[in-house]
Amino acid sequence: MIYITGDTHGDFRRISSFCDKFGTKREDIMIILGDAGINYFDDERADKLKERLSNLPITLFCLHGNHENRPQNINTYHEQQWNGGTVFVEDKYPNLLFAKDGEIFNIGGQKCIVIGGAYSVDKFYRLQNGYGWWPDEQPSEEIKAATIKNLAAVNNMVDVVLSHTCPFKYIPREVFLAGIDQSTVDNSTEKWLDTIEDTLEYKKWYCGHYHTSKKIDRMCLNIVLLFVWLLRHSAARIRCMTAFFSFQLHAHSHLPL
Repeated sequence: MIYITGDTHGDFRRISSFCDKFGTKREDIMIILGDAGINYFDDERADKLKERLSNLPITLFCLHGNHENRPQNINTYHEQQWNGGTVFVEDKYPNLLFAKDGEIFNIGGQKCIVIGGAYSVDKFYRLQNGYGWWPDEQPSEEIKAATIKNLAAVNNMVDVVLSHTCPFKYIPREVFLAGIDQSTVDNSTEKWLDTIEDTLEYKKWYCGHYHTSKKIDRMCLNIVLLFVWLLRHSAARIRCMTAFFSFQLHAHSHLPL
């Protein structure tokens, strides 16, 4: 079974409860749409978190967010082929997978393109207060070129897009954080995703980042609820499991993660 959820920011209680309630197994996959928070710290706190997560009866497939380090910057990770694409993994934690941006994976018979990263609207708050911030949080020109090349190789046709942020036209402005001057926000990734969305043939697009639950056209912005991806006759269906897995979010509640 394949499940999908939004940002966890290092807090995996809802996923642990989900695994207990539904009796998941290691071959089940939980897709986290960025900001898992597993690689936020670079000390023993990260090791302790990974150790706990390695005992979960599920495989975590994580996109890159903006509030965490990229695994390729951490020397304990290595590349590995998984379901047709490249992931970063540590030998000690084989159930913790981090997707390489721009790669196309076959997940449950569905062709999925992965595009992580976003701009941190709280960048200056983080820098002023000593919280983590990474200058390569957004997709580089190299990543963008690889994404376009990989999509061209499949004639710009995929079943599912998995991204951290969303195309500019779908930004949920109603959840913008108060006190943030939007004129200072770098929306270049979202505007680039607009150009991808305009030319791409796809069925569903899932993203996190905005800490809300919303569906617009084929776009699903999801952080609050856990969803189950049911595969029937090579077609994916999405249904909400239960509001039991929702949790209250407040402005900056994810800090320091």
